[in-house]
Amino acid sequence: MKAAGLEGTGTFAPLRQQVFAVLWVATIIGNTGSFIRDVASSWLVTELSATPAAVSLVQAAATLPVFLLAIPAGVLSDILDRRKFLIAVQLLLASASLCLLTLSAMGLQSVSSLVALTFIGGIGAALVAPTWQAIVPELVQRQDVKGAVALNSLGINISRAIGPALGGLLLAWFGAAVTYGVDVITYVFVVAALLWWRRATPEDDALAERFFGAFRAGLRYARSSRELHVVLIRAAVFFAFSSAIWALLPLVARQLLGGDASFYGMLLGAVGAGAVCGALVMPRLRARLDADGLLLAAAIVTAAVMGVLSLAPPQWAAVAALLACGAAWITALTTLNSTAQSILPNWVRGRSLAVYLTVFNGAMTGGSLAWGAIAEAVGVPSALGIAAIGLLCVGLGFHRAKLPRGEAELVPSNHWPEPLTAQPVENDRGPVLILIEYIVDRKDRPAFLKALASLSHERRRDGAYGWGVTEDAADPSRVVEWFMVESWAEHMRQHRRVSKADADVQQEVRAYHQGLEPPAVQHLLAINRPHIKGK
Repeated sequence: MKAAGLEGTGTFAPLRQQVFAVLWVATIIGNTGSFIRDVASSWLVTELSATPAAVSLVQAAATLPVFLLAIPAGVLSDILDRRKFLIAVQLLLASASLCLLTLSAMGLQSVSSLVALTFIGGIGAALVAPTWQAIVPELVQRQDVKGAVALNSLGINISRAIGPALGGLLLAWFGAAVTYGVDVITYVFVVAALLWWRRATPEDDALAERFFGAFRAGLRYARSSRELHVVLIRAAVFFAFSSAIWALLPLVARQLLGGDASFYGMLLGAVGAGAVCGALVMPRLRARLDADGLLLAAAIVTAAVMGVLSLAPPQWAAVAALLACGAAWITALTTLNSTAQSILPNWVRGRSLAVYLTVFNGAMTGGSLAWGAIAEAVGVPSALGIAAIGLLCVGLGFHRAKLPRGEAELVPSNHWPEPLTAQPVENDRGPVLILIEYIVDRKDRPAFLKALASLSHERRRDGAYGWGVTEDAADPSRVVEWFMVESWAEHMRQHRRVSKADADVQQEVRAYHQGLEPPAVQHLLAINRPHIKGK
């Protein structure tokens, strides 16, 4: 383990970074508490109302806030102090669990209160998830980022292996109040670790983004990034079908397999244990399969597990099947998550990961509600069978939409010169029209325009809201690229956002320029029309 782990750049190499190691352990403790809470809520709702719709509603209440709020949360993670933000959200989550404890102790728990407080917990999860992921590059060296992402997934599944089983035992032995109380205690460890972390305070920045501008920039980036689109589509189709197993598992445990709360916790623990094993063998799997192969394998295994559960197997066989499901689940999560991390620059990482989480939780929420409704109509076994067939079909069908390799150099290139201005320009002045004049030989025109089209995606992704190319009617060799940015500050941010990979694309375009001097660049500022009385 040591040779392949803590030394070199193996799975456990990021744990050499002390801050990452401490926060990683703290999140395992915190997530264990969350799984303890969730297993109590999921089982309690089957006692309060055994209908599939009510059971799936609790699952949907947990994921819907992430679908609704992940993008605003990602914006906040990019513009606020991430450490302070995480502490505030942990306190919110602890308060929700404290309310669950109080209601259970007083015997006042109901489906409505469970759904409402689960929804509040989902709000906390929505706010915290992009930030936890976005801080990873701050805590480890660049070559350890993928390993750190894998360790985060491993940590979650260690919690999944421990938390549900412990939650089921606590619920069976001591009741819901004590179970929720243990969850409250775990937040103490998480907050203590965050208080211990001395995060470097960012310097004051005149170009720092504000919420709505950062929100628009994040959506613009997500809309223009073709690589991110592939990850989002693959995630949406996988999780929409695989969500059936999570939405219906409490009913599988109670109705199909005849288990109690501790058995339900054992099933969830089996998923976590399988995920831990899957994470440990992940380096060997990556050596044999690429990202697309791993995702296809995960879909096939998950579909097979749902098919087995639909047949109401013996309890031991269900536990074994969910061990395999856990390994497949972490394979899919780690593959999609690490791919998303590898294609995102740091300036928009939180926002773009929030878009990914929105798609993930939207698929889980919609899937949970849909599979609950289908189970109401045709029964739990048939719903699982339909989900299994659907997942197998989309897994094979979307295998052709290849995931990006994520090997581009995304650190800032800082190769754009500062614009020449006659006098200082106010940051909020705009819009700004940028003109770049190229001299291109007629025979090179098709290849030049093809390269320029690739560059247009970069311009729009990093700040432009309009882009085009024109030629001089008197001299067709004179080609002008233009793009518009909403303000001077946003254009100056563009200077910071250009990565080394982007610089390579720009160099490819400039290779067709025939002039002795570099392409001429002009920055044209809008002139606000003065207010005239009486008009």
